[in-house]
Amino acid sequence: MRIIGGKYRSRVLSDFAGDEVRPTSDRAKEALFNILSLKLYGARVLDLFAGSGALGLESLSRGAKEVVFNDRAKDSLAIVKKNLAALKIPVNGEEAKLSGSDFLVCLESMRGSFDLIFIDPPYRLEYGAQALKKISEKGLLTENGIAVYERDRPFDGEIAGLEKYDERKYGKTYFTFFKRKKDE
Repeated sequence: MRIIGGKYRSRVLSDFAGDEVRPTSDRAKEALFNILSLKLYGARVLDLFAGSGALGLESLSRGAKEVVFNDRAKDSLAIVKKNLAALKIPVNGEEAKLSGSDFLVCLESMRGSFDLIFIDPPYRLEYGAQALKKISEKGLLTENGIAVYERDRPFDGEIAGLEKYDERKYGKTYFTFFKRKKDE
């Protein structure tokens, strides 16, 4: 696993041994960040189910101002810390903040809004829709912010206050893009 673009391009990241965690493939990650390229510079980003931190680290590499990495698994936070250290990014400095909370607790405790929120929970669990509902309720997306929900099948349903505006498939991965609904 590596960083695809930006100032840390080609840097290899530490990853998990075994198959308990499913990192986003380089091909899918490259496609995703090509779509998001104009949204990243100066962005405030939340990597809600951080895992190894690959999506948040890619965001920092491409110009994000701040990334909050959240994962309740201690092993995941240890990998994120290791990857931040390898890139010489201070933990809990201006660029990178760590949270070890359950995703709903994390969302409930967040202050301010985000330009980009990555939601990449374990595929077998239905946490994504719950996260999107909380993001909408708390108003955690900026006016032009985007929430990206990654899963192994298309998103079916609606989220009050959010509009699904795009969905893309790369291999077995689906990215579903949401933005705030405009007041009518």
